[in-house]
Amino acid sequence: MDKKLYTIIVHSENIAGLLNQVTAVFTRRQINIESLNVSASSIAGVHKYTITAWTDPDTIEKVVKQITKKIDVIQAHYFTDEEIYQHEIALYKLTTPALEQTPGVSKVIRKNHARIVEVNPVFSIVEMNGMSDDITHLYEELQAYDCVLQFVRSGRVAITTSCFERVNEYLAERKAKYEASKKQLNEER
Repeated sequence: MDKKLYTIIVHSENIAGLLNQVTAVFTRRQINIESLNVSASSIAGVHKYTITAWTDPDTIEKVVKQITKKIDVIQAHYFTDEEIYQHEIALYKLTTPALEQTPGVSKVIRKNHARIVEVNPVFSIVEMNGMSDDITHLYEELQAYDCVLQFVRSGRVAITTSCFERVNEYLAERKAKYEASKKQLNEER
């Protein structure tokens, strides 16, 4: 089967050890995680894991089902690049002399819509937000000038392109069921 890059979005409670449980699902299936980003979500007390991995449709479905079964996971879904809006951030540490003395370096930075955020006599820091391929392309162009001291990029952050957030609907449904059962218990008393 053809492998494809999938983005898995997991919503969970912020519980110590859960990240290890989630990544173990990938390890058991010998799937390499390409990127991993964990942060608080827009819902209080809920964290969002954004994971990318190359795999096939059958395997990604099984992985997401296994993750969903974890006790502290609220929901997990997988998406193709067409179903999400995604972004990364990268930082490039360059030698300041190369930046000042080689006009091509600053041209490449401007052409790629990156920005210089720090300059001192020894090094300069360039920041770029964008798609993974664009970030890699800028790195390769800067490498051609032999001026890159360090390079780091974040994991992918992503949101769905649909008009609703599945986890919000799920939590609202769960709350409504809880309220209904609570009301029924009170009526029985």
